[in-house]
Amino acid sequence: MAEKPKPKPTPDATRRSEKSRRAIYDAALALVGEVGYPKTTIEGIAARAGVGKQTIYRWWSSKADVLLDAFMDLGEQAARAAGQEPYEIPDTGDLAADLKLVLRATVDELLNPRFEIPARALTAEGVVNERLGAVFVSNLLEPQLQLYVTRLRSAQGKGDVRRDIDPRIALELFVSPLAQRWLQRTGPISYEYTDTLVDYALFGLAPR
Repeated sequence: MAEKPKPKPTPDATRRSEKSRRAIYDAALALVGEVGYPKTTIEGIAARAGVGKQTIYRWWSSKADVLLDAFMDLGEQAARAAGQEPYEIPDTGDLAADLKLVLRATVDELLNPRFEIPARALTAEGVVNERLGAVFVSNLLEPQLQLYVTRLRSAQGKGDVRRDIDPRIALELFVSPLAQRWLQRTGPISYEYTDTLVDYALFGLAPR
């Protein structure tokens, strides 16, 4: 008696969707770095990713939404590679060491062309495109800054930082100079530079 043919395996839609999503992220970040935000289009992203436009519109309503998710995914990948998922600023009890560790990782990210090229393109566009800038600040940048707020508040609770300081303002003492130096290329960014920023900032924040 002849054996019945084995049924063909059912295609894994989840795996196929994830593969398409990953291709779209990669295409979006590559395009915005190559041609800039204004010239990046859904059509261009779809062609580069090898998917149909309808696939992109099924998940996102605009190229800004695509790029926002692509950047968030890039950060999650970096955190995963560093064994820090979900990503948060360490709280070892040594505030200076924790901040230096995170800022050194930020230096690595800012000097990585995979991140730097699209990040510069989007940051530049956000300066002249107020709506895009607001979206990226509220959805991407501000949640990251709130991690510093949480760590500084923990330090306040332990008496390592003055209780009268505003953590949201205080974090700009070391985050903002790094961002400005990177964006405007006013000087090199390095571990030594960010370590010094932390030392200078914490001297001003310490109880007296």
